[in-house]
Amino acid sequence: MTGQQLKNSILQMAVQGKLVPQDPNDEPASVLLARIRKEKEELIKAGKIKKEKNPSYIFRGADNLPYEKVGKNEPVCIADEVPFEIPDSWEWVRIKNLGAIIRGSGIKRNETVESGFPCVRYGEIYTTYNTSFTSTVSFIPEEINEKCKHFSYGDILMTLTGENKPDIAKAVACLGEKPVAAGGDLAFWTAHGMNPLYLAYLLASPYVISRKVELATGDIIVHISGDKIGSILIPIPPLNEQMRIVEKIQETECQIRQYSEKEQELTTLHKAFPETLKKSILLQAVQGKLVEQDPTDEPTEILLERIRAKKQRLVKEGKVKKNKHESIIFRRDNSHYEKRGSEEVCIDDEFPFEVPKNWQWIRLSDLVHFIGGYAYKSETFIETSEYQVLRLGNIKNDKIKYSTKPVFISKELSQKTVDYQCKTNDILLTMTGTRLKRDYFYTVLVSEKDKNCFINQRVGCLRSYLPSLSRWLIWTLKSEAILSQVFQHETGTANQGNLGAENIMKTFIPLPPLDEQERICNVIDRLLRAVDTL
Repeated sequence: MTGQQLKNSILQMAVQGKLVPQDPNDEPASVLLARIRKEKEELIKAGKIKKEKNPSYIFRGADNLPYEKVGKNEPVCIADEVPFEIPDSWEWVRIKNLGAIIRGSGIKRNETVESGFPCVRYGEIYTTYNTSFTSTVSFIPEEINEKCKHFSYGDILMTLTGENKPDIAKAVACLGEKPVAAGGDLAFWTAHGMNPLYLAYLLASPYVISRKVELATGDIIVHISGDKIGSILIPIPPLNEQMRIVEKIQETECQIRQYSEKEQELTTLHKAFPETLKKSILLQAVQGKLVEQDPTDEPTEILLERIRAKKQRLVKEGKVKKNKHESIIFRRDNSHYEKRGSEEVCIDDEFPFEVPKNWQWIRLSDLVHFIGGYAYKSETFIETSEYQVLRLGNIKNDKIKYSTKPVFISKELSQKTVDYQCKTNDILLTMTGTRLKRDYFYTVLVSEKDKNCFINQRVGCLRSYLPSLSRWLIWTLKSEAILSQVFQHETGTANQGNLGAENIMKTFIPLPPLDEQERICNVIDRLLRAVDTL
């Protein structure tokens, strides 16, 4: 249950007479309503409020059912309209029978001043005021104030337009001492004779909101009239009980706020937990803590020899360019060194964490070769074909979004740009996004169904020298520790962030034996599937 749901439950209990006990010594609501009717007649005679055309009177019949007499018509049983039972000391009444609902006058924003006569403008009910207020945030000069209609202490201010039906006719009680000008699209309920805070809470209850939703019209801009508000049937407790209800609600509001804060914290934690758990799983994986090491696994050194041999063969065949900055990382005296040309440099401080002894640290450039995207021109795109170009927008949240503004090229152009065609086990990545937000470097492992895709500029491709490495690499590149390395080299403007291929390829990658890679990836797949069900 959310904080709002808890508050709604309390308000509903309040209007049904279930929040506080009844006191037999209280003046019954029937006596209160009789007094209010008399006071209303006096106000009509004095010309302060208008006379209703067809006033109604609700009473209990001999059968203890509610009846309503409208004007000179015969009484009609309204038991079907009454939504719930109320205590015997309570009464049902229509809003319009309590005082009067008066519409406000238009007050433009440019008519307000820093100080002057207090006023309330329509939008402020939604943005500034809650259940009640004692002072206003807006003011108008005397010449504007004289043209306005005014409400005062105890009156209920309501909105007549809004953006959605549940919020329409939001009610706020005025508890200030000075008369206040009411802006347009507002109405105020005056001379009602009730505890104003009780009415404000009543109008915010689920029951009354449901009635306002039924009566409101419009979709984009929602409207409700004062007459429709006036037609709503409301439960009225004795005046003393109204006070006790208000005190009880106010007593619970602090507790509801505390509950809401804790509930929000829990909700935030709940939403974040799956992502946090995924990050933890990947961190454990790349640190060699997710599965046990097996001494019978083929040593990582032999795997590296195979990778280097494959790389040299591709270089000789002219399929891959020789890396001018090729390095060899090795251990000596329990430290890690990197040989760059003839120079040997200790690089222990450059690694983000320790790895098992049978693992190796290696630069990404020694495991894959990089293919940058092709700058396809917009005029070469055609309406559709089997050859789709993947742009930055097509790779989001580590998935290929084929339906996001898809563009296609002809068979002829696909043949001319075949070097930029995706292959199974390629790793695609985005290289441009919002600076300092990490909303890019999304990585996707290419499957068989993606092979007819071509990469556009700022989409990169990592092609492993051994395809069997790709599954391990894709998870490694998603881990927070490795991502932090990558984004150390982010460049760009104040808004746009970029990652260069050269810096990406310098990233240190932890490399386990091939068999352990397989075991780790199997566990990752299983655990992440379980996390997705949370």
